[in-house]
Amino acid sequence: METREFIIDDENAKIRVDKAVASLLDFSRKRVKDILDEGNILVNGSPCKASYILQEGDHLLVNIPEVQSLEVLPENIPLNIVYEDDDVIVINKPKGMVVHPAFGHVSGTLVNALMYHCKDLSGINGVMRPGIVHRIDKDTSGLLVVCKNDKAHLALSEQLSNKTCHREYLAIVHHPFSHEHGTINAPIGRDEKDRQKMAVTANNSKEAITHFTVLENFKDYALVRCRLETGRTHQIRVHMQYIKHPIVGDPKYGHRKTIDTNGQLLHACKLEFIHPTTKEYMSFEAEPDQTFKNILEKLRKGDSV
Repeated sequence: METREFIIDDENAKIRVDKAVASLLDFSRKRVKDILDEGNILVNGSPCKASYILQEGDHLLVNIPEVQSLEVLPENIPLNIVYEDDDVIVINKPKGMVVHPAFGHVSGTLVNALMYHCKDLSGINGVMRPGIVHRIDKDTSGLLVVCKNDKAHLALSEQLSNKTCHREYLAIVHHPFSHEHGTINAPIGRDEKDRQKMAVTANNSKEAITHFTVLENFKDYALVRCRLETGRTHQIRVHMQYIKHPIVGDPKYGHRKTIDTNGQLLHACKLEFIHPTTKEYMSFEAEPDQTFKNILEKLRKGDSV
């Protein structure tokens, strides 16, 4: 068990202890709650409640239990394979599939399916994320590349870092636009009020750049194509919310009143990279799923959705 100690300064004073611990250790609120419930957060030597308001000079001690390891097992789950060779495999991930196992999602993930399909996957990201170079959210559909060996993984990671791996997305968003193109250059970091969300913020943020083109405008919505220059968590979802055009159906960043879509209408439609071995420029495209198409068709006809 790891122990972390803090003397509360004026910056962390006068806020709840659970919020302070989440911020100081970059933990989710749920993990902090579990640690609190086990009596592993002490203020001035005594266990405290989540609602305790910290005071300047308080001695905060957090005993962090070891995270229970998860066993990742192969599962015979069908995969929509767009391309495969000895180095890489390009998948068109369906909406609703989690990319890699985590607490709460120990099975049914893309990694479980890949482990059944492939004998070898790169080990750079450990046993929980074998082969995973980049990820897309559970309810975002579309293309991602997985690496079968460490050499390919390092090469693709370098391309992502150097911005030579190109990713484009289609999204249906709220509100039509008055212009055709735009670039959102706004840093993204953890939301200070909700650690489960990301936000445009100046604190603990990283550069985030999204380019977009408006393909079609409708009465209350628009179809846009977004190109990522960086790859921050929830980047397109956060950026579109930031410019007041949240993605339709987004339960975390969208409008409460929206089209019933069972998740955001966001699809990774294009993926381009240089093959790690042959050095050939690879380009792949995939159409959005039928739900996305059906809603788009209704919008084009002017039907209510």
